[in-house]
Amino acid sequence: MNTQKKLKWGILGAARINQRLLPAIVTAANAQLVAVASRRPGAAAETIANYSSQQENILAYDNPDELLAHQEIEAVYLPMANEEHAEWAIKAIEAGKHVLIEKPMAMAVSDIDAIEKAAAKHKVKVMEGFMYRFHPQHERVKRLIAQDLIGEVRSARTCFAFMMKPARLYRIARDIDNGGGAMWDIGCYALHTARMFFDGSPLAVTAQANFVDSGADVSCCGTLDFGEGKFAQFDFSFEHARRSEYEIIGTKGGIKCSSVWAMPGDTPEVSWWTEAGELQTEKLMPANHFELEIEHFSNCVLNDSSPQLDFKDARDNCRTIVASLQAIKTGQRVTV
Repeated sequence: MNTQKKLKWGILGAARINQRLLPAIVTAANAQLVAVASRRPGAAAETIANYSSQQENILAYDNPDELLAHQEIEAVYLPMANEEHAEWAIKAIEAGKHVLIEKPMAMAVSDIDAIEKAAAKHKVKVMEGFMYRFHPQHERVKRLIAQDLIGEVRSARTCFAFMMKPARLYRIARDIDNGGGAMWDIGCYALHTARMFFDGSPLAVTAQANFVDSGADVSCCGTLDFGEGKFAQFDFSFEHARRSEYEIIGTKGGIKCSSVWAMPGDTPEVSWWTEAGELQTEKLMPANHFELEIEHFSNCVLNDSSPQLDFKDARDNCRTIVASLQAIKTGQRVTV
């Protein structure tokens, strides 16, 4: 990795996720945070004051267009509302910026296609921001599977949840069709991790959900059918105790990741068992997957390499989400 040159970053939005992402940009070996912008007066300055120890070196804008016009900024992180991702990603791309888009990349496959077309035209890198994929624990799981420890993967189960707090009620203020609710917030993780250990995309999905008066979903569960008797169950909720885990079952045993949302100081644990009677829990080294995500994307720009999460992956996940929403609405099995 090139640690001599640092990619100059801007942040488009004062979202709560900046509590994790802003410090990650500041501390990443190959990144430098230049500016934060928000349309809410004073919000960018407040975000910098809350989450950075290098406040005097970071600019605050009350107009995102001013940040995009800053000539020194090479890449932007985009944590705006879900329904705004496509619009502002294309604006940033047209301004010549590389873009890391907080999940979901967009709410329609056609929007992802438009983002990809714009990125190709302006020769910039774009990636969907699933930070968890950069934690080393998932590579450890993949290595265990590659060693044939659990045989052929036959099923998976994913669970993501936390109790909704008053400060987060904005997440359910809009209906599901306008980017609100659990599916577009944490359901993205449940479906993304469910897809991670199967070859190809799911063929169909069934799902059901609980809604609040705004039309936002607050809990959901369902099943992805990958064909040939391979299934993935997913559930996510704003009404359950905090969980972020997945379990994979094969023909010889199973593997469990207990904390997908591992914090930088946490000691991750991966446990596995086999039908031969083996049972083991591995404690892995702590890691900051937000910082690793920033370093990966910065490296892709600085060394002109392809991001780990490509447009095909973003399209496949969006297509799976949209099919799941259709399954919820109709109560029917829906082809992905």
